Amino acid sequence: MMSQIRSHQPRIVVIGGGTGVPVILRALKGKDVDITAIVTVADDGGSSGILRNYINVVPPGDIRNVMVALSDADPEFLDLFQYRFKGSDKFLAGHAIGNLLITALSEMKGNIFQAVQDLARILRVQGHIYPASDDLITLHAEFTDGTQLAGESEITNADKMIERVWVNRDDQKGAPKAAQPVVDAILNADQIVLGPGSLFTSILPNLMIPEVHDAILHTSAEIVYICNIMTQNGETNGLTDSGHVAVLNRHFGQNIIDVVMVNNKRVPDNYIRRNADETSHQVAHDQAGLVNQRCRVIASDFLKLHDHGAYHNGDAVANELIKLIETK
Repeated sequence: MMSQIRSHQPRIVVIGGGTGVPVILRALKGKDVDITAIVTVADDGGSSGILRNYINVVPPGDIRNVMVALSDADPEFLDLFQYRFKGSDKFLAGHAIGNLLITALSEMKGNIFQAVQDLARILRVQGHIYPASDDLITLHAEFTDGTQLAGESEITNADKMIERVWVNRDDQKGAPKAAQPVVDAILNADQIVLGPGSLFTSILPNLMIPEVHDAILHTSAEIVYICNIMTQNGETNGLTDSGHVAVLNRHFGQNIIDVVMVNNKRVPDNYIRRNADETSHQVAHDQAGLVNQRCRVIASDFLKLHDHGAYHNGDAVANELIKLIETK
């Protein structure tokens, strides 16, 4: 029997935020795929948090980094876009120029979704970048001791075991909403990639938006979770790879992860010690726990060591993602 010929580029939707997702997107940009990045808007720290509080706009930082990862603009312009003002610059201290541009366009256009589409065109972005919501949202968490906190920074700094998270609109006018292109991208995807990134503060805030949550449950796409290499203080202390997956599944009330990608290369001890302020231990592998959750496990050397830290090798991860699509 002749194999079916694909009538479109494979559609890959990557959901998350932080510094891990741009690494994967940058590697996927060189592949023959249609990329959509759905980016978290729950950040309340750093430059993004200050702009959010002063100007009442959706925080732009994670969106800025994704734009640069997918842009074909002149490298000198991208360096300017990423430039962050020095600490001695008073009001502008710590702000990235790209954050200011996204904020200005959001004010001009009346919402961040349209602002991102216009700026993506200017930056010659290859693919689609969608903020998870146009609404200002706050992340909430309940810890295993029953206490609750609001705000991404507060939750992480509490240094407690998190039981569950959810999001609310800042204006208290109902649940946050996702734009229709976000929902359509998920429903029409061939593959959905979650992470890598902070489990509770970069990945789950997107998935807890009701329309996104519902679309994940109804998509026919294969859902791939890229497990973090290191546990994260204040979020995932002591969690194995199967524990990370269990958290995601628990927030949906069923097993949603089809494939989990885990790094099996040992992180040198000196890299763990030198990152003691950000990480605790390498995420332990629990094959039986993953199989019990009906995951297909891809364990390989996904490690890249640089700047005294342990990160994902974007090219190695992207190659495996493409293999998954070709196999399916």
